[in-house]
Amino acid sequence: MIQARRPTSPIFVGDSRVGIVQIGGGLPDASGRPSVPAPISVQTMTAGYTYDIDKCVGEIHKLAAAGAEIVRVAVPEKKDTEALREIIPQVRVPIVADVHFHFQRALEAVEAGVHKIRLNPGNINDRAQVKDVIQACKARKIPIRVGVNEGSIIERKDKQKRQKELGAVFSEHKHGYMLAIMIAKLEEYLDIFYEEDFRDIAISAKSMDASLVIAAYSEISQRFPHPLHLGVTHAGPKETGCIRSVAALSALLTRGIGDTIRISYASDPVYEVEDGLELLWSLGLRERKGVDLIACPTCGRIQVDLFTLVQDVRKQLAARVTVPMKVAVMGCIVNGPGEAEGADVAVFAGDRRGIIYVQGERVANVPEEQILDTLLTHCLDFQGKVLRGEVKLGDKKVAILPPDPLGEVGSGWEKVAKGYVASATGQGKAVGLTVGKT
Repeated sequence: MIQARRPTSPIFVGDSRVGIVQIGGGLPDASGRPSVPAPISVQTMTAGYTYDIDKCVGEIHKLAAAGAEIVRVAVPEKKDTEALREIIPQVRVPIVADVHFHFQRALEAVEAGVHKIRLNPGNINDRAQVKDVIQACKARKIPIRVGVNEGSIIERKDKQKRQKELGAVFSEHKHGYMLAIMIAKLEEYLDIFYEEDFRDIAISAKSMDASLVIAAYSEISQRFPHPLHLGVTHAGPKETGCIRSVAALSALLTRGIGDTIRISYASDPVYEVEDGLELLWSLGLRERKGVDLIACPTCGRIQVDLFTLVQDVRKQLAARVTVPMKVAVMGCIVNGPGEAEGADVAVFAGDRRGIIYVQGERVANVPEEQILDTLLTHCLDFQGKVLRGEVKLGDKKVAILPPDPLGEVGSGWEKVAKGYVASATGQGKAVGLTVGKT
């Protein structure tokens, strides 16, 4: 069971031109006005150099088209913040400046018109410098994310202090000591913001350890009223990073913890957006856009080239279907009928053929080579009916009975006669022997 969202003081990212994304809600905002929780937003970060203006703009467009609602860019050098003046007018999504080592980059980004600043307490901790950034953001009504990462909060300049902290981190109570360090750093940093009467704040506390991420955000959610930016840092390539990220984020989201997410991969950030959206859709935390495609994992019963079919269906439908219809692609007649009955549009395979159903009604029985085109035709036709209000998503009209495995899409009389098929219908070997004699 998914718990209700934890109430937070919302922040607002963006402007009237690119749109405004609310993060969090349920508590009064910084101006004291009541609020309700906003849908959990999905964000990502560009992978290229910000100073390469044309490529950066192109990447932001691509990420926004994939569904990113906020995009972060790195600004390690002045040439990056200077580029923001040309980048921001060309994009249609709120932009966050990621500031790590020099507070001046934050001030320059604010002047360039950025919509949010990310500061790292582990790298910028001079109180006067932090106050300068706070006042600049306060004047422009720009929120700040305070992001602590496991890799950057350990003291690195004071060697004795660092040795002491590292000793604590790598003791047998690793998580306990690391949590203490994270929370202490946050409390110390946030005190500066509170002194300046600045509360347009989001918080993140990331690690590459999924269990530490769960523990950190669980603890922080009880201590601070600010919206939480969830993520697993240094998660690795998509193949393993998706598991690490979902393990941590789903555990938190189902408990009502988290207001915006970024899944991080050492890969194309488009995958971060796609997987972040899929996670929220799968948990029912966002209304799905586009096809909800399900497919069987395949086994020895498969009777078509299902791997190729599923990928072809996914690509075709992703480009042409916008309504959240459920489409099932199944490889045999065992689980196929049940999925066909539960989907808006479905196909399940028989002996190199496919039976296609629309909301439980059989509409086609075609050879394998025609399955893709026929399925696509019926999906587009169904989408048109939904958009015209002629049908509703999720309506089921008839109960589907499994076909006779010896019949038109089953294994066929010839295979039974040759002894290739077991007694799937109760007729078994006797039927096969009879057929063999005819």
